[in-house]
Amino acid sequence: MKIKNYIFLTPLIFITLSCKGLYFFKSNDDTSKDCIDESKINDQIACIEIYDPVCGCNDITYSNSCYAEREGVTDWSKGACK
Repeated sequence: MKIKNYIFLTPLIFITLSCKGLYFFKSNDDTSKDCIDESKINDQIACIEIYDPVCGCNDITYSNSCYAEREGVTDWSKGACK
């Protein structure tokens, strides 16, 4: 009887583990690699000091989009990260 229960769980476990795109299986390193374009990092860019926060795809809040771009962030949304 116990083996019967595991037979039904096996496909579910296999499918869950094989889905690479699921967010909760991604490590922070994977997210950072997809989110940061190292070729665009440039700390020589001068940004204005107007606070208009954006939330980078790496879940870091930047003062404004200029600061996000200068750190190589490829995607962000308006507002502070939650």
